[in-house]
Amino acid sequence: MASSNFIDYIKFCSRSGAGGSGAVSFRREKHVPKGGPDGGNGGRGGHIILRGNAQLWTLLHLKYKKHVLADNGQSGSGSRSSGADGEDVILEVPLGTIAKSDETKKKLFEITEDGQEVILTPGGRGGLGNENFKTATNQTPRFAQPGEEGKEEWIILELKVLADVGLVGLPNAGKSTLLSAVSAARPEIADYPFTTLVPNLGVVSYRDHKSFVMADIPGIIEGAAEGKGLGIRFLRHIERNSVLLFMVPADADDIKEEYQILLGELTKYNPELLDKDRLLAISKSDLLDEELKAEIRKELPEDLPYCFISSITQEGIAELKDQIWKSLN
Repeated sequence: MASSNFIDYIKFCSRSGAGGSGAVSFRREKHVPKGGPDGGNGGRGGHIILRGNAQLWTLLHLKYKKHVLADNGQSGSGSRSSGADGEDVILEVPLGTIAKSDETKKKLFEITEDGQEVILTPGGRGGLGNENFKTATNQTPRFAQPGEEGKEEWIILELKVLADVGLVGLPNAGKSTLLSAVSAARPEIADYPFTTLVPNLGVVSYRDHKSFVMADIPGIIEGAAEGKGLGIRFLRHIERNSVLLFMVPADADDIKEEYQILLGELTKYNPELLDKDRLLAISKSDLLDEELKAEIRKELPEDLPYCFISSITQEGIAELKDQIWKSLN
């Protein structure tokens, strides 16, 4: 997942089609000199529709669509002929895409299923033809309804990565290294903060041909919920993960304090994240001997499942997968 290709936020102008006008027409045939009104209805304007596509993982294909316009409906005509509806515009989006109004910033809906279709901007209704207005006292109405105007609005699309397990840790906690060790994903890895600038996804194989999806979320720092570092841009991806795997390196000054910092940032961003299952992996554990591990165990929260791992030596990786699978099921 190259950083240049991962787009999780776009804004565009969405304009639906206007409805067609109803027709003013009267039946005129050789042997029917005084035929009644027969004006048809106008067609509906085209909708702008979002459709979920499980094969997509980024909004990159929509990055340069600044204006999305649907066709207008056609006007009605005589002989009760209705106008054709305007053609809808369907935008395919990854699962986990949220549509928001740019004006109010309120969430409109979320796409979570493959093939799910939701009308984003509805087209204008077609006008009624004059045959609809015939009454006992007005046998020949000489008017019809105009079509309804289309709607124009600025829309924000945000993507929240869908994954079973989200890796949560400060920069350089070893998240990318773990993902590359347990899956075929090849995130960029280096010994400096914020190597990971986009979420990376990897499919982790488990026993008996089972698997789960793990997401490496860019590093959180203290103050992220207030916009420091990479800010809250990537905190939203954590909302879609079933299990949160906190990663703290064995060489951290205070493992328990670092875990509490991470927990605090998630709480400030969205307290509901505390309802998710949590696991703790102490990475780079090849640096520790049994005596140091015993000391660390005394400091850890009692109700938090944990394990010592090393992505380099594979220490504890099988145990970690077992813990994750147990939490997921």
